[in-house]
Amino acid sequence: MPTPLISRRLALLAPMLAAPAVLAQALPTPREITWVARDFRFHTGEVMPELRLHALTLGAPGGEPALILHGTGGTGRGLLSPQFGGRLFGPGQPLDAARYFIILPDALGAGRSAKPSDGLRAAFPRYNYADMVAAQHAFVTQALGLSRLRLVLGNSMGGMHAWLWAVTHPEMMDAVIPMAAQPTAMASRNWMLRRLMVETIRRDPAYNQGNYTEQPSTLRLANVFYATATNGGTLALQAEAPTREAADRLVEARLGAPMPADANDFVYQWDSSRDYDPEPLLGRIRARVLAINSADDERNPPETGLTAAAIARIPGARLHLIPASAETRGHGTTGDARFWAETLREFLAG
Repeated sequence: MPTPLISRRLALLAPMLAAPAVLAQALPTPREITWVARDFRFHTGEVMPELRLHALTLGAPGGEPALILHGTGGTGRGLLSPQFGGRLFGPGQPLDAARYFIILPDALGAGRSAKPSDGLRAAFPRYNYADMVAAQHAFVTQALGLSRLRLVLGNSMGGMHAWLWAVTHPEMMDAVIPMAAQPTAMASRNWMLRRLMVETIRRDPAYNQGNYTEQPSTLRLANVFYATATNGGTLALQAEAPTREAADRLVEARLGAPMPADANDFVYQWDSSRDYDPEPLLGRIRARVLAINSADDERNPPETGLTAAAIARIPGARLHLIPASAETRGHGTTGDARFWAETLREFLAG
């Protein structure tokens, strides 16, 4: 089995702190698509007669199809931000919408796709990542009529979905780029903190088993706690909050920010990762693989060696590791395409 090619070219440029400049550009107007999957079957055996799925697309349907997947609590529209889509989808950029047909779905349970807050609340099927990928696959193949994808790229939860796409539908894509995501079982600090966050809300009497009359106050606290514990980057947070006073200001700002819109949606989104584990199926992968992670990723720390060992089992797979600096943001680093856009361009050209 070939040794993975661990990309460390940026490390050779130390002590430069900033990644190479990649300018954001204006994007074409996206097209909105809402489609209903009939008799959608969840892994639990439950069937929803009508499952609403929503997505945005950029570019002409005849372009090379690229499926781009968002993180937990995000939406397809969020991927159009200046730091992400603004560095990828514009003229001359790595995924130029003049060449690519870009598909930005709202995952099951998020955005304008079906979710508990639509009315079923805690009676909504307890979906998992496999269900979410199955819904994406139904949308791509049935709503859009596509039988093959040039690329599947995902960040964070979207990266885990990208791994599942690669092992579940191995013949359907040319290339897969999972970012900020390990192809191994949800475990260790990542799952422990997710579980604690979810239990904080579930055990709040105001949650009332999902039948609350107003959003539980623990929703805000749990969200801020988990985000601070597993995101932001050690060096970046030290630079941003070098004193207790600065740290207190940062905490107050985060506590004052808008909280997630609905507790049931939030609990379902984070709980859905509970049985994620593509590792036993890695031998099925046929697509070219470029995994991207940051060296200071709190949820997927590279020092465990888990991702490198898994990638060593995939012929030709490559791991691009972004060196930590005061400019990176830990798990949030890959949400800024300036750190990896040119690596993406080189990978696609190859």
